[in-house]
Amino acid sequence: MIEDPWLWPRPHGWEAGVLRALDEDLGTGDVSAGLLDPDAVADWYIEAQAEGVFCGIGVAAWLLGPETCPGSTLEVHARDGDPCRPGTLARSGRSPAGHLLSRERLALNHLMLLGGTATLTSRFVAAVAGTKARIIDTRKTIPNLRTLQKYAVRCGGGFNHRMGLYDAVMIKDNHIRVAGGIGPAVRRARRDLGHMVKIEVECESPSQAAEARDEGADVVLLDNMTLQQLSESVHLVSGSAVTEASGGISLETVRAIAETGVDCISVGALTHSAPALALHLEIR
Repeated sequence: MIEDPWLWPRPHGWEAGVLRALDEDLGTGDVSAGLLDPDAVADWYIEAQAEGVFCGIGVAAWLLGPETCPGSTLEVHARDGDPCRPGTLARSGRSPAGHLLSRERLALNHLMLLGGTATLTSRFVAAVAGTKARIIDTRKTIPNLRTLQKYAVRCGGGFNHRMGLYDAVMIKDNHIRVAGGIGPAVRRARRDLGHMVKIEVECESPSQAAEARDEGADVVLLDNMTLQQLSESVHLVSGSAVTEASGGISLETVRAIAETGVDCISVGALTHSAPALALHLEIR
């Protein structure tokens, strides 16, 4: 049996969000589960119904296991980040039937949502294999699920961009307009922030990329550029800053973008448009 289904490090603060979701669903109590014999127990299992990558197994264990339901027993058959196909077991166990059925949907919701993100991420990672490009996420996440969704990206082989507005500077087009240009914006950030805070500048042309480089940006974001513009910008910036491509990137276009030599490719679809991974829970 697998002892720990989580990929290290665990996402911070995930329990609070899951408890809020449980309260949203349970409200004053599960009126359907209330019809069951309170002493009834059920042997159950969760299995994949599609090919993909597991994620959320630790969340499901917490919801369905002895940590929140005394008397439950669990077996863990896979870890987050493990590949799956139809019939692959994620978990199995024995639980009080009312507890199990009150939490079944919430456990599956997390497994399907997070597994979908991990699966889509793995497909982007496979599409750029052999290049130096890393697939990274964005802040386009479902409210209150960011840490878990970004965790799912890592389970799929991707990497995390900044977690929020607090841990890195991103100077976007509107910041540039308000600040009066790339130079004033970067210089203000350098003046006010510590040396551990990275500064990224969004650029829409090779000339802007060169300006961001000259101002000492740590990361140059190449937004919605053509392949030719990307190649030119990478040539201008390479060795001075990390380059990141973004803007409507799909599985069909990501390989050509990676081949321009960019360091990172950010894909909003990983967290805002990933199809759910199909799983189900069955009682034996």
